[in-house]
Amino acid sequence: MAELERSRPDIVLIEGPPEADALVALASDPDMEPPVALLAHVPGEPSRAAFWPFAAFSPEWQAMRYAARAGIPVRFCDLPATHSLADRGTPSAPPDQGTPSAPPGQPGRVVTVDPDPPAAVDTESGTDEGGDGDGPESADTEGRADEGGAGERVVHRDPIGELARAAGYDDPERWWDDAVEHRGDTPFEVIAEAMAAVREGYTPHAHEARREAYMRRTMRTALKDGHRRVAVVCGAWHVPALRELGPAAPDDRLLKGLPKVKVEMTWVPWTYGRLASWSGYGAGITSPGWYDHLFAAPDRPIERWLAAAAAVLREEDLPVSSAHVIEGVRLAHSLAVVRGRPLAGLGEVTEAVRAVLCEGDELPVELIQRRMVVGERLGRVPDGTPMVPLQRDLRDRQRRLKIRPEALERDLDLDLRKPLDLDRSRLLHRLGLIGVEWGSPREARGKGTFRESWTLEWRPEFDIDLIEASAYGTTVPAAATARVRELVDLGSARTARHAGHGPAARSSPRTLAELTGVAERCLLADLPEALPHVLSSISTRAALDSDVTHLMAALPALVRAQRYGDVRGTPADGLSVIVRSLLSRICAGLPAAVTGLDDDSARELLGHVDAVHVSVGLLESSRDGWMAALRGVAERRDLHGLIGGRLTRILLDAGTIPSDEVALRMSRSMSAGNPPARAASWVEGFLSGSGLLLVHDAGLLGLIDTWLTGLTGEAFVDVLPLLRRTFGAFAAPERRAIGGRISTGEAGRATTPEADPDRAAPAVRTVLTILGSPS
Repeated sequence: MAELERSRPDIVLIEGPPEADALVALASDPDMEPPVALLAHVPGEPSRAAFWPFAAFSPEWQAMRYAARAGIPVRFCDLPATHSLADRGTPSAPPDQGTPSAPPGQPGRVVTVDPDPPAAVDTESGTDEGGDGDGPESADTEGRADEGGAGERVVHRDPIGELARAAGYDDPERWWDDAVEHRGDTPFEVIAEAMAAVREGYTPHAHEARREAYMRRTMRTALKDGHRRVAVVCGAWHVPALRELGPAAPDDRLLKGLPKVKVEMTWVPWTYGRLASWSGYGAGITSPGWYDHLFAAPDRPIERWLAAAAAVLREEDLPVSSAHVIEGVRLAHSLAVVRGRPLAGLGEVTEAVRAVLCEGDELPVELIQRRMVVGERLGRVPDGTPMVPLQRDLRDRQRRLKIRPEALERDLDLDLRKPLDLDRSRLLHRLGLIGVEWGSPREARGKGTFRESWTLEWRPEFDIDLIEASAYGTTVPAAATARVRELVDLGSARTARHAGHGPAARSSPRTLAELTGVAERCLLADLPEALPHVLSSISTRAALDSDVTHLMAALPALVRAQRYGDVRGTPADGLSVIVRSLLSRICAGLPAAVTGLDDDSARELLGHVDAVHVSVGLLESSRDGWMAALRGVAERRDLHGLIGGRLTRILLDAGTIPSDEVALRMSRSMSAGNPPARAASWVEGFLSGSGLLLVHDAGLLGLIDTWLTGLTGEAFVDVLPLLRRTFGAFAAPERRAIGGRISTGEAGRATTPEADPDRAAPAVRTVLTILGSPS
């Protein structure tokens, strides 16, 4: 900024896509709050997109704001997105991952071009986190391979890393802070000379050469338009290529015949978390929150930083006093002096936080790292920003429902009896159906079907998802309805041909259970126009599916969905007929389904039986038919032990069979004529999930105790893993109560012999001697 004030340019050129020239004016809008990003995407193919992020301390952002205040024009001068997106072989990851947000003082580079002499150049600082990092294909990681266009493999260089190593530093950012940031001035010419030395003998790859050729072309155009002084904000890596404009013919030949696609541009909110390099944005910086602090608080930054860190820790009820802050500041400055650094940097203040404020505890240090060093800020764009109708509709709904998108993960508890919370729930479910996973459901606090809990976290890529989903409709309900219909149709087509291609086909329902899950989500999202289409597909699919396990897997979701008509006020007409039909077919097919099962199949079927039984508990009219089917199956002698035991327990809990009949079945299953493994599996099925029955029924406990103590040593070893799995699942109080009954003989036989004083006397004397007590 100081260099711009000094040079007083007539025009500012910024490294970025020229298609965004019309959007520059929005940067001065008071409702525009960085971090934000320019988004370029190909209409109809929103996955082919690229972002150019900006923070408040980004040089490009500051240049735009300066130009707005000075009333001078601004243009972007990098290779147009229409070429860079057309040239990419992988649409989801173009190399143009944006103009990074460099640290203050590093905020980009200013090249001032004066026609007299034509090659007079001033360069302002820096780099973006270890390299060029400035534009579409940032040279941010040495040795990293990327596509340079037309299938070209490129190995990027890290110029700042090379300079840092030459100076004896292993951390490029630390070297930059010491050599530039903490000097108090910016050695423009020295940086330009250093970049020229690093680039000596370097031949740009095709994509980089085209980018630099387009920059020079834009500079020539600005000079021809009569601008006497042209300021170019670009990566320091490009400065040697821009100092001499040279003839236009070679650049024109290099840019001739480039592939093109139609591109649309807009502004979208961004987050500091996405600026950090660990988020996958390679040209980012690891500590955007720290640099934002330095930019916003140039006066006494260390003192202010540690005071803010203390406030964060106090919010978590950690005891941090003013004395901690004072000692932390002293330690940070002392470390800088010992290490020969001009000023304390992030490393020093972090060590001060760890040693003084956190007293060596790493957990609160991680809290400071997340909230302050990286930062949890989400930008905002004004209403006048170009948006697809679906984005604008969601924005309006967020305001009406009073749920702002935030970068910080937060919990949202809803009471569905309240109209506002019910509308919030429907919005989150609808967004999930169109692929915008803003909210993740979690287990609700408290009991009751009227409660719902979510974890909300807004991510910048959701704007791409909204642009992609805009093909389905202009509002969230319309888009969700159309998306559900497409999913169901694709799932039906896939079932018919047993194949599918593309992401939509892969995400479509493949089984009857998945299809009923879609019906459940339709009711949660309140999509009455989509529900009849889903129910019709379920009815057709169920009629053609003869596998009872598929029907059993599908039933619970339909039963839950049927109850939403009561709990959420959502009409669920047509579900009851399908539910009754599925249950009737399950009851008729259950005898065949339990025949000839191995251990794994029996365990899988048992899960389906339990799920159906819980669901039938919500359907009073169908309960008798289901229990009759279970009783008829449970009386068979050829059942797998796991199934036989579980069905017997279900019938006992329901009061369908008396306890003496249960004892008879258990005695028969544990008789000597049955293999011990089958008896153990019967016990596992019968006791699965709870041991209270053995606590309260001494007769059943005695049967198990008698069977277990009568096993041979070899048979006991064989059944031990099964028994450990069964009894290990009981709650600790249940296990203690069962052990107590066995030890006191309440299970029908005493297992603890009476004490013999004469035999115990030697042991008692030994213990007393060890304790030092008299005999």
